[in-house]
Amino acid sequence: MFKQTLLAFVAGVAFIGALDAAAAPSASVTPPAKLAAFMDYPFIDALTAPESGNRVAWIETRKGLRNIWIAEAPDFHPRRLTDGTADDGMELAALNFSPDGKILAWSRGGGEGNGWANGMPPPNPASAVEQPHKEIWISAAGGAPVRLVQDGEAPLLSSTGQLVYLKEGQVWTADVTGKEKPKRLFYDRGRVGQLAWSPDGSRLAFVSRRGDHSFIGVYSGPEHPLTWLAPATAFDGNPVWSPDGQRIAFSRMAGIAGPLASSLVAAPNPFSIWVGSASDGTASAVWRSPTNLNGSFPEVPGGLFLMWAAGDRLTFRAEMDGWPHLYSLPAAGGEASLLTPGPFMVEHVAMTPDRRALLFSANSGSAEGDTDRRHIFRVAIDHPGPTPLTPGTGLEWTPAPLSDGRVAYVSSTASTTLHVTIAGADGRGAHPLAPPEGDYAANGLVAPKPVTFTAADGLLVHGQLFMPPGGKAKHPALVFVHGGPPRQMLLGWSYMDYYTHAYAMNQYLASRGFVVLSVNYRLGIGYGRAFQHAEKAGLAGDFEYQDVVAGARFLQALPRVDPTRLGIWGGSYGGLLTAQALARNSDIFKAGVDFHGVHDWSLTPGLASRPQRYEQGDYDAMMKSAFESSPEAAIAGWKSPVLLIHGDDDRNVRFDQTTDIARRLAAQGTPFEELILPNEIHEFLRYDSWVKADTATVRFLEDKLKP
Repeated sequence: MFKQTLLAFVAGVAFIGALDAAAAPSASVTPPAKLAAFMDYPFIDALTAPESGNRVAWIETRKGLRNIWIAEAPDFHPRRLTDGTADDGMELAALNFSPDGKILAWSRGGGEGNGWANGMPPPNPASAVEQPHKEIWISAAGGAPVRLVQDGEAPLLSSTGQLVYLKEGQVWTADVTGKEKPKRLFYDRGRVGQLAWSPDGSRLAFVSRRGDHSFIGVYSGPEHPLTWLAPATAFDGNPVWSPDGQRIAFSRMAGIAGPLASSLVAAPNPFSIWVGSASDGTASAVWRSPTNLNGSFPEVPGGLFLMWAAGDRLTFRAEMDGWPHLYSLPAAGGEASLLTPGPFMVEHVAMTPDRRALLFSANSGSAEGDTDRRHIFRVAIDHPGPTPLTPGTGLEWTPAPLSDGRVAYVSSTASTTLHVTIAGADGRGAHPLAPPEGDYAANGLVAPKPVTFTAADGLLVHGQLFMPPGGKAKHPALVFVHGGPPRQMLLGWSYMDYYTHAYAMNQYLASRGFVVLSVNYRLGIGYGRAFQHAEKAGLAGDFEYQDVVAGARFLQALPRVDPTRLGIWGGSYGGLLTAQALARNSDIFKAGVDFHGVHDWSLTPGLASRPQRYEQGDYDAMMKSAFESSPEAAIAGWKSPVLLIHGDDDRNVRFDQTTDIARRLAAQGTPFEELILPNEIHEFLRYDSWVKADTATVRFLEDKLKP
């Protein structure tokens, strides 16, 4: 193998001695001045509304305390439904109403996971002596929450009030009155997901995942065998019912293609939309995407957004013109009509209760910098022409249409933290459900500026620049690189918890005298499909790293930046790029903080195990490229100090990525420090973990980059 595995065996005694090169950050976790104030922001997620009932609910997380809030007509005065008072790391998720709005269900506990993490127990970031569980909770008629199920996730309520959920890849059901014990609804050989109730609540559609293919199944009751919709050697998913409950629309992609597959060559991944009978399983394709790259299944966050609209039409998202847009077509088949033309990305899609319009967020608008914001739009389901509902310089996302025609959504600005807003169907009369907290900006926020710069190969790259207030003195500077990589940093607070935290940290670092540039490098979203699916990026060549270097050169040319005191920080894929910067350009980057980064692509699960679907030659070439595109391939040039931060229960980036890089840095005497968080996952679940990580980050960067 090309990989330099010999390093692990070179002078074991020397390695043990080199461990002294690794130092733990200061034992003190007392935060630097005002850091606690910058971390005292609310994050609002999972905003949801029922089909009827005129109410909304959402999840708020603040300083590690997670709670569900609810607001109801006529005054929509928000009230806290739960009583979370501990920073215990027990995540709340899967919030959803019954269609009539009378019951609210959610899950408690758990965290992120990949295929290789299936079967792992729920995270225990607080190191509790009792093993945590994934629980299902409900609130009936806005009453006190009740734990319904001790072990389960992904609850879903029907129009009749029946609750189903997932447990170990199977479908279970629980009596919402608590009078009967939960039981498995049916047996399936596959791993079940993507549950969808029929409108009348009598049948349940689901996806049965079976390794290299998946089926759409329908459960019609204990007296009937499962119905399979046109089973094939394909990945079927995204089931959605017709309003009359007789048909199901779903998506289809090719199954794993055996030895023809190669992750080094950009190949089209076309998809089709099918409609089938829920009774007998017969189905046929009603639309097929083009077979070019733009016709590939949309891999932007959120996926297809397949919905069944009024007039027997289907709506979905695709990238056929190079941008993630909404399309509409007759359910009987025909041409797909583009509803949202223009150079922007559609996200956060919801259908109005009458099924005649779609509400969505997009990085479009008339204000300067709207490419790096989100606004809410409305578009009819049968003809193009979106109408903006929230113009301006704020940010708005996750529209939740109410049964009376109004719309709720989450709002923020560069300085105003997240809050829920309600507006009329035309966007007028917008008002927050509770006044946004006005004292956060007093902590010293700056308005980030949209900037662009050019990479070595000529690609235009966007970023947000945080300038410390006042003075002409030269400042140390930092490049921030987000994770994902299908993410986009914004000109304000983010709709993702991880990046809301990153925004707060960039603001805090600016308040401490750092000039900070957040780089939206290629592979990210918001700038078109070609940008997101760039050639020779990632393990196929690492071309995105040149965008990071371009950002560094941009910073070094600023009059208020000391070009000799430049650092970098980032998490996940941003941790990978931080490691790339330190390994390949320690002459530019003098220090870095690497949160749970990938350091050797060839250690990635699924690659390292040499899957049989690759020809030997393709596999060897892929593994060679994977290692050569990794920071560890250039580790001999890594001279600058780094702080490595990782939770050892990470289920997105395996902990051995940090173990491996620490051994290699120690072996060659490169200075590094470690902050390891036992039992934490990728997106730290505890506020206490973020306090420790942020405190160590600030102290490390100031120690290395300030005189």
